[in-house]
Amino acid sequence: MSETESRTWPVHPAGPPDHNPFGALAELAPAAAFMRDGTGRYVWANHAYAHLYGTTRDAVIGRHLSDVDEPADVDRFLAMDRQVLADGRSVRHTLTYRRPDGSLAHAAGYRFPATWSTGRCVAGIYVDVTDYVRATDQRHHAEADLRALRDHSGLACVRLTRDGRVSEAGVAAAEVLGVRLSDLAGVRADSLLADTREHADLFRAWKDLISGRRRSARALAVLVDGEGAQRRARIHLTTVSTPAPGGTGVWAVATRLSRSQRTQPTLTPAQLRIVTLLAAGRTNTDIAAELRLSRQTLDYHLSRLRRLLEAPTRPALVARAYVLGLLSPQMWPPQAPTEARAFGPS
Repeated sequence: MSETESRTWPVHPAGPPDHNPFGALAELAPAAAFMRDGTGRYVWANHAYAHLYGTTRDAVIGRHLSDVDEPADVDRFLAMDRQVLADGRSVRHTLTYRRPDGSLAHAAGYRFPATWSTGRCVAGIYVDVTDYVRATDQRHHAEADLRALRDHSGLACVRLTRDGRVSEAGVAAAEVLGVRLSDLAGVRADSLLADTREHADLFRAWKDLISGRRRSARALAVLVDGEGAQRRARIHLTTVSTPAPGGTGVWAVATRLSRSQRTQPTLTPAQLRIVTLLAAGRTNTDIAAELRLSRQTLDYHLSRLRRLLEAPTRPALVARAYVLGLLSPQMWPPQAPTEARAFGPS
């Protein structure tokens, strides 16, 4: 066994054996308990304590500590006994020991001064915490694996609280959204999404997850990065729980990301018609005549379109109109699609 000493505080010694409240309480308790005299000899032990060593209590009582424990631990345990008797205080500590089958086990408890018959002795009581220690280790390993997956898999993932705020985020998510990783903490998820028709479907799935009606869901969404560019993505949502009150949250992972696109500019009907005629190869004179515009007004619209579409020439204006989905690539003569799209093909 190995022991780790902790903080101490005073306790009242136990009474004589026939009125020993500790022994009466611990006799049939599932917690392992013992009493040793100042020399290290067992004067009492319960069944649970003997079970730790794979023996019976009758085989323990009357024997010396050196007959029961590992030689490497005996001196340390006796030194702790002497310190407890000298200080008159209890010591909280943990034990690591080998079970009879050779497996490693853990116990936590107290060692404190007590009275047995006419002499002072040291009493101890322990609770087996092997399953708890194992579960804690497994949780730590799982958390480490999750952090590695979050930060090094290349997946854009964030963890959201019940009120829809980012509590954790991976490096890839920050890169996709074009922001610093530290700036994502506490951000509302709504601020990272475009207000499109997919947003309503995603919100319905979110409500089902938070209410417990579903454990996981998938939906489409349009992400908005730090510069206002947008990209379509499939969002995988999974609920997770923590011990804290209200600790249910949601992991969101974005996959099948489209290319980043600037938001489609809003054109007036006249401007959209001018772009359509430009794509058909019409001259400025033809366009002005068909739309009944003066040359000065047409020049104003063309100048405005160059700024809106970030295109310096007529060919560039037409190319940008197709890239942004303002004109349908499947139709001739050129015309706008029946539903304007904010993105090109995924």
